[in-house]
Amino acid sequence: MSIDPQKRIYVLNRSEHPVMVFDLEGNFIKSWGEGYFTRAHGSCINSDEFIYCTDDLNHTVTKFDLEGNALMVLGTKDQPSKTGYKSGPDLFESIASITHGGSPFNRPTGVDISSEGDIFVSDGYGNARIHKFNGDGTLLFSWGEPGPASSQFRLPHSLRVDRLDRIWLVDRENSRIQIFNKDGEFLTQWTNLFRPTDLWIDDEDIVYVSELCRRVSIFTINGELLARWGNEGHDVSDPLFVAPHGIAVDSKGDLYVGEVSLTSANIDRGSRTIQKFSRIQ
Repeated sequence: MSIDPQKRIYVLNRSEHPVMVFDLEGNFIKSWGEGYFTRAHGSCINSDEFIYCTDDLNHTVTKFDLEGNALMVLGTKDQPSKTGYKSGPDLFESIASITHGGSPFNRPTGVDISSEGDIFVSDGYGNARIHKFNGDGTLLFSWGEPGPASSQFRLPHSLRVDRLDRIWLVDRENSRIQIFNKDGEFLTQWTNLFRPTDLWIDDEDIVYVSELCRRVSIFTINGELLARWGNEGHDVSDPLFVAPHGIAVDSKGDLYVGEVSLTSANIDRGSRTIQKFSRIQ
């Protein structure tokens, strides 16, 4: 999910309408992207009001204007890089098949833009890397290898760039967030998480994290836990969260949590898909 300056929320969708646009009350405005995507996954909107979207099945990252016109494509459609990755029904076996980090892309997941206009991409389900491009789409460098050590990844699932141009990488299957400077140097990591999927840093430097363990966690920029909630007090037949997959915060501090309702394994989780939580203080 991404939010533009006109307070419209852009939701990536795995069905026939890849990008759906709503107002902040959930009223549908429009959709676009048909013909561009195999499976839209992650997005960001930069200060120049362009939206960048990853596609983890056709192995591309595309820059659009906010009307849905494609302006630039990174990667070669349907041509994954060589990493040893073998796709299969078992996610963990597929991740374990990755033998080395590769060039862009093999199932890229997340994208964000630095204050200098550089493009950072997390890559991905079939790779173990972060790639840095300049604004024209020229690859500058990449870093990362499969594994549990610092600067190693097991499913880099999303990333964000903060106001200091630090790169926050959601290292999902290592259950942590790793933080790097803009040159790819490791700074620190947060491990008080379980299978995080996405993060958002708001204008007050509050960090919001969605986790597959059916919860949302909120931290200060320095890693102090402020709040955490999930399915406590909810009946198992009607949980608050099923599989949080994306997160966003608007200018009022209201929180949006997106979930995957139908998985690639054709498991229908029956989730509410998107929920909005209003800030109360």
